[in-house]
Amino acid sequence: MSKKVKTVAATIKLVIKAGQAKPAPPVGPALGQAGLNIMNFCKDFNAKTADMKDDAPIPVLLTAYSDKTFEYVMRTPPAMYFIKKAAGLDSASQRPGHQTAATISAKHIYEIAQIKHRDLEKNIPLESVCRSIVGTCKSMGIKVIPKPEQTL
Repeated sequence: MSKKVKTVAATIKLVIKAGQAKPAPPVGPALGQAGLNIMNFCKDFNAKTADMKDDAPIPVLLTAYSDKTFEYVMRTPPAMYFIKKAAGLDSASQRPGHQTAATISAKHIYEIAQIKHRDLEKNIPLESVCRSIVGTCKSMGIKVIPKPEQTL
């Protein structure tokens, strides 16, 4: 028996909040154009993200096949999401480089890097991921300090 090779009809990139996939835009139109069963995707995605925080934006890479089946891969939320949570912010600085919106510790950077490292190729060193996250902090107007400040 030979295994039938599926033909890829479309590759769709979406960012959906955890547990909040609905047939409404952006999910419905994107999957509808590919002729996919929108409700099957929504139910499956919501079930897989039920234990995550509702506001966590989940990047999804969906591969649609010509036989109307699909597969999808979920990634971890963007580093910016984790940085804002660690800093306790709703939004970044309006003037990064001139105005510091908050500070986070190097420990936070390391923890975020460990989470983001799961999405990357294994040959990328964790140190490089940390440096990238520090750069993201800088572009958001968030200062990285070596150790959390001690309170007496």
